[in-house]
Amino acid sequence: MSRPVVAIVGRPNVGKSTIFNRIIGDRLAIVEDMPGVTRDRLYGRGEWLDHQFSVIDTGGIEIDGDDEMLKSIRVQAELAIEEADVIVFMVDGKAGVTPADSEVAELLFRSKKPVVLAVNKIDNIRRTDDIYEFYSLGFGTPYGISGSHGTGIGDLLDEVVEHFPSSKEDEYGEEVIRVALIGRPNVGKSSLVNTILGEERVIVSNVAGTTRDAIDTPFEKDGQKYVVIDTAGMRKRGKVYENTEKYSVMRAMKAIERADVVLVLINGEEGIIEQDKHIAGYAHEAGKAAVFVVNKWDVVEKDEKTMQQFTQKIRDHFLFMTYAPILFLSAKTKQRVHKLLPVVNQVAEQHALRIQTHVLNDVISDAVAINPPPTDKGRRLRINYATQVSVKPPTFVFFVNDPELMHFSYERYLENKVRAAFGFEGTPIRFFTRKKSDDE
Repeated sequence: MSRPVVAIVGRPNVGKSTIFNRIIGDRLAIVEDMPGVTRDRLYGRGEWLDHQFSVIDTGGIEIDGDDEMLKSIRVQAELAIEEADVIVFMVDGKAGVTPADSEVAELLFRSKKPVVLAVNKIDNIRRTDDIYEFYSLGFGTPYGISGSHGTGIGDLLDEVVEHFPSSKEDEYGEEVIRVALIGRPNVGKSSLVNTILGEERVIVSNVAGTTRDAIDTPFEKDGQKYVVIDTAGMRKRGKVYENTEKYSVMRAMKAIERADVVLVLINGEEGIIEQDKHIAGYAHEAGKAAVFVVNKWDVVEKDEKTMQQFTQKIRDHFLFMTYAPILFLSAKTKQRVHKLLPVVNQVAEQHALRIQTHVLNDVISDAVAINPPPTDKGRRLRINYATQVSVKPPTFVFFVNDPELMHFSYERYLENKVRAAFGFEGTPIRFFTRKKSDDE
């Protein structure tokens, strides 16, 4: 099931990006004392009390601003509010309740979502009394926090996780392959879904998915059950929404979380753009199996080298996903569409592949014998043994004398050897190193 989504919302310059960074433990957001500096939503992952969740950092909301950037920020925030399971409404304890805060509160009341009120800039105990006037906003207990000092964040997150929706058992069985189609707007997601389903004509049912506005379509082909998670069929909301590229990214992220296999669609006619890399990166980071699908190949002017050249471009642009196979097709003409599900089956199988410990260690021992780890200040990495601890994605733990001696380059070498031995086509694999204790 997908992670709960928390949106941090509020007028400009109340410290949303600082709190976002505190929650995700990274400095992804721009932090600058200037209203409107956070122009786009940013996404991260947080964890609190064994709860994992996604976090959205929004630009500030100004309801009556005529400035185009402020209008854009408001649209971004409205979309984030719609996608969120819980909203953290941030206000400035030093400034007190402002008319803009009241207007944002009206917007949040209309959302009907759980709202947790965070009063930022309560930097010392003398400012504690500043939180009481925020009761007037009507969201219950205000939580005094300090983004700069990190105080109060724990109490805030305690309240946030209380509002998470209860997790449900997977509505499909383990044998069902969940396939998500992601890509920027107008890449042909809907057309490909329709072609896949229209070709098979074995649709079981249409059921509303747990991802709002997405449609889960179960079907069966050659004895294999699938669910297509279609993020393309979202409601039309006018040009400003249709042109908000980040909206499609948020939809893609929620679909990715629920998928086994992610089809990363690229427009063969237009080529690769930066947003393609961002969208594919989410699938990689989420540890999902992936296939690059170059659509609209029928309209590309080509010779005998065109496909090879496009393949090389994909490999050059997506260096972090060299494991993902590439398929060229046309949803419109159905060219090569019949090849898609066999590739999906293959990468799904590789994504769930489990290697026996003794077989794995034979491969690792051979790899170390061929190319021993380099020394570091007179010390050399010693790998005692390795074991696979999970699948989807395949994840391995190496027990070593000192994890600090496992350099990135040597880890990459071992990954290449593992892939050469076992395949793992279409799936990321993850390595972790742990110090071997005396009793292991």
